[in-house]
Parts: sequence; C-alpha cells; structure tokens
Amino acid sequence: MSSDTIIPVRVSIVDLLVARFGATGLEVLLLRRAAGMRCTGAWEVVHGNIETGERPEAAALRELREETGLECACLYNITLGGFYRHTQGVLSLTVVFCALVAADAEPVIGAEHDAWRWLPIADAMQECAWPREREAMQHTAHLLRNGCDAGAVEDVLRV
Repeated sequence: MSSDTIIPVRVSIVDLLVARFGATGLEVLLLRRAAGMRCTGAWEVVHGNIETGERPEAAALRELREETGLECACLYNITLGGFYRHTQGVLSLTVVFCALVAADAEPVIGAEHDAWRWLPIADAMQECAWPREREAMQHTAHLLRNGCDAGAVEDVLRV
C-alpha cells in the first residue's frame, strides 16, 4: 500500500447493548461466542453488519431479533465508534444503540452463541471482550441513570 492510499470509511457495523431495569438496577445482556465462531469464548453485546440499503437503527432491531429473539420496548442512539477492518482495508464506523427490553425478558440464542447472562452494568463492563463495548456501557449508564429513560435528552436520543 502506498503512502498516498486513502482508506475508505464506511458506516457498516452496529453494536447493540440490550438492557433492562432489573432487580439490581440497569442490567446488560452479554452473549458468549460459541466454539468454532470468531472470538470463541468472548462475552460480547449484540452486534452485526449493516446490510446494503439498511439504516443503522433497522440493522440494530434486526440483530436484536436474530441474536436474542427479544422485542425492543425502546431504542436509543448512544454513540459512535470505529473499528479498523485490516482484512478489508476499511475503517468501519460503528453506530451504537441501546435497546431496552422488559424486566423479565429472557433471550433465545442461536448457534453463534452458546451462553448468555444478564449482569449489572458495572459487572458487564468487566466481562465484555471489547473496550468499545465498555465505553458504550459507560455512556448508557450515564444516559439512563434516572432509572427509566434518557431524561432531558430523551427527545434527541430515542429512535
């Protein structure tokens, strides 16, 4: 690659924190990657690629259904992140959302994951594999700190 090569930037990934207000306060769903999948054994939030012609919020809701079978009660636009895909030579921008689900919600996972667990957000920050997920959890904890919604910024962040 020459020094004057321009690296393309694409909005191509969504990260989705699935959260609920449970008995211990704000809880986040973590999924463990199954054997034979990329990052086997890693605890992660829901994420995936944005399909051609798909808006990021639609991709987040699709990934929620595909990876957990859960219904979203409320979707928030949390932040942006980035990830360099060296195998493609592309800088992928990641749109980060939080889907609030019912307090008693229990996921149904597919073959790419072999376990799941709800954790208080502080514990989930320690368990997740990716630093960008920890950062997104910090944003989410701050934005939903009143225990029910995004407060004064609800009108801007709620999708």
